[in-house]
Amino acid sequence: MKLLLTHVPQARRQYYGPRALKRLQELVDVVLHEGDAPLDSAGVIAMARGTAFIIADRSTPVPAEVFAGLPGLKVVMRSAIDIRNIDVAAASAAGVLVTHAEAGFVKSVVELTLGFLVDLSRGISRAAADYHADRMPEIKVGRQLSGATAGIIGYGRIARDLAPLLAQMGMTVLIADPYAQVDDRRFQKLPQDELLAGADYVICLAIANEETENLLGAAAFARMKPDAFFINMSRGNLVDEAALARVLEEGRIAGAAMDVGRAPDQMPSPELARLPNVIATPHIGGLTPPASESQAMDTVRQVEALVKGEVPPGAVNLANWSRRG
Repeated sequence: MKLLLTHVPQARRQYYGPRALKRLQELVDVVLHEGDAPLDSAGVIAMARGTAFIIADRSTPVPAEVFAGLPGLKVVMRSAIDIRNIDVAAASAAGVLVTHAEAGFVKSVVELTLGFLVDLSRGISRAAADYHADRMPEIKVGRQLSGATAGIIGYGRIARDLAPLLAQMGMTVLIADPYAQVDDRRFQKLPQDELLAGADYVICLAIANEETENLLGAAAFARMKPDAFFINMSRGNLVDEAALARVLEEGRIAGAAMDVGRAPDQMPSPELARLPNVIATPHIGGLTPPASESQAMDTVRQVEALVKGEVPPGAVNLANWSRRG
């Protein structure tokens, strides 16, 4: 059996790793993409001819024409939870199985979020940038996280790991999520509007879907305290970036940090990232060896199952999988 791994060489090193690749090559004949640019649809079709499986990276779209152009394709996998670059409806119509990996990045994203909290509170990035530019940094009074209030929007896997750590640090933890039950008595569940008004740090961890598009816009930011900070660790499409830019430029909130945005590859938008009261990183929340390898090994386990003729873990449209056997 043949499999196309779509990652460019750098992404393959960073997001897949040698151990997972070696095991994959023991299971199937692996076709590697050696170009510097991500494949487009035509490129995927050209490279995947004769392959039964594709493992697609986040920069490679898999639209309907791929399924039409590859009648022998049986399964498309993602070494991530996010499968929005795959047209799942078209895959289902074509009888192709789509799978995703588990959330191996949770610990890494939680740690980066803690780093943002400290940096926003103590001005670490600002002082370092001044020293690097041979300027004496302005000495400012920082904030102590202990005793402050963190408001988390969305109570999924990352939030459930983050919230206890914040409570242990002495923070009051507020949760807003209409679909989640919050049983931990250390945390207070509130409507989102009340959370926004009461939090010193608003941390966006809600899932990205049609319902949460622009979840945080002008009205939401207007409810935040003027000395509050906003942190986005979910996806850029949850935020009205023009509204966020206005409140940051006008000083109506104290600042923001983000690892995601509406720029290509889900990165922070340069227009926001360059603002002086913003800390931005280029979508590296899950970019640690344990996180990347965990998700890559999920796809290896999926291929192991497929080679044995079994249903792989992480299947999202099993009922529509007719291209099998």
